[in-house]
Amino acid sequence: MTRSRRWRRLGVFAAIAVTLSLALSGCFPVAHPPVTSTPRPEKVSSALAPFYGQHVGWSTCGKFQCAKVKVPLEWSDPSSGSIELALIRHYATGKRLGSLLVNPGGPGASGVGFVRDSLDYAVDKNLQQHYDIVGFDPRGVGASTAVKCYGAKQMDDYLFGITPGQRGSDAWIQASTREATAFASACKQNTGSLLGQVGTTSAARDLDVLRAVLGDAKLNYLGYSYGTLLGATYAGLYPKRVGRMVLDGALDPSSTSFDVNLGQSKGFEQELSSYLTDCLGRKGCPFSGSLDDALSTVSNLLASLDASPIRNSDGRELGADTMVTAIIYPLYDASAWSTLDSLFKDVMHGSARVAFILADGYYDRNSDGTYSDNSTEAFTAINCLDYSSDADPATMRKQAAELTKAAPVIGPYMSYGDIGCAVWPYKPTRQEAPIHAAGAPPIIVVGTTGDPATPYQWAVNLSHQLDSGHLVTYHGHGHTAYNKSNSCVNDAVDGFLVNGTVPKTDPEC
Repeated sequence: MTRSRRWRRLGVFAAIAVTLSLALSGCFPVAHPPVTSTPRPEKVSSALAPFYGQHVGWSTCGKFQCAKVKVPLEWSDPSSGSIELALIRHYATGKRLGSLLVNPGGPGASGVGFVRDSLDYAVDKNLQQHYDIVGFDPRGVGASTAVKCYGAKQMDDYLFGITPGQRGSDAWIQASTREATAFASACKQNTGSLLGQVGTTSAARDLDVLRAVLGDAKLNYLGYSYGTLLGATYAGLYPKRVGRMVLDGALDPSSTSFDVNLGQSKGFEQELSSYLTDCLGRKGCPFSGSLDDALSTVSNLLASLDASPIRNSDGRELGADTMVTAIIYPLYDASAWSTLDSLFKDVMHGSARVAFILADGYYDRNSDGTYSDNSTEAFTAINCLDYSSDADPATMRKQAAELTKAAPVIGPYMSYGDIGCAVWPYKPTRQEAPIHAAGAPPIIVVGTTGDPATPYQWAVNLSHQLDSGHLVTYHGHGHTAYNKSNSCVNDAVDGFLVNGTVPKTDPEC
């Protein structure tokens, strides 16, 4: 059996959809900003003054400007050293309101790549006109000082290798623990002390340095998926420094790792059912009969892959866990459901080709076997610092049974994920708890009713937790809603970010 991840990434499909969407777009009009950004004077400690007071030198990078900013390695001891954060900026094309920092999610997704490759997907032309759109790679991610664990071959073995034994058995848990321990050890050896400092709380404090060095009195921010946790954490830390903030595809800061697993299991199961219902009404659908018949077919297919994996042309074997990854990847966006037709047809004919194309897209693996970024490694490192874990076999088996009951097809493959973080060399640094951000100005929280990765209830919860939260509901499918759903959502978000207009009630888009 291929090993189970702690849970599924947040915002992963948005990244590929964005890249495909913008690959065909034209040139972007860019003004010519000053070469150096002057920081805003801030009252901070002498240890933090060099960070808040640094002048940022921007260089041209294609149609954008790029820069590096220094932040403390350890916020608890700013004098102990520094790391670098990578930034990219698209300068406002019209009347400028300030900077708008954008985060695409993950955790582990590159904000630099998001803005560079996908600007029109990240924000619409209205926001491009009024804001400098700033993408950034959080600490540990991408072009910033980054987490490093395995080489490409080792990463293949870790992600796609077959763990012996029956899922949940003592032998399987022991083998999974050995694999997770080896990965964690490599991360610590190749990353160093940064590995213990990449949690969301530290990343949120970094945002305040970015705000200051960009010259802004308040932080204007648009966060997608995991980016909502980052933004909400900032609001909790610095409520008086929040400007205009939109959180789309929200996480509930009070959720435990099991809550996340359970919510995503239900979400992907429901979205799989929606796909199958749609498929059964079309010609050429690889399924037949009722919805229950189709779900049983998928479940039996996964069981058969567990028992007898399919070997791909490159030697990798397609087990059930990798197949689940291939299934959920297109479920992030309803426009990609047709890809699932090809996936199921291919696997039903004994081929692993399409499944590995999709799984490789999920993990940012290139066709030559290399990995285009460190998103998978950063994903694990950040989550292990953000959530507590419990790898007691009895607890995991009980949770596995609950996941299977809640989502019979997907749930079994979302279980036993706490093994990886239980052996992590650093303890969690974030407390799972509600964030109220008392004293912050209005914050918009966007939730999609058919979002499989960040279920709608999480957005409802966050909007209620925040003292100044305002919910915008999109009734539809897919992960996140702004700039990919309808004009109702876009008008609500743009009206707030550009004009400061707060919806009197949920517009129910």
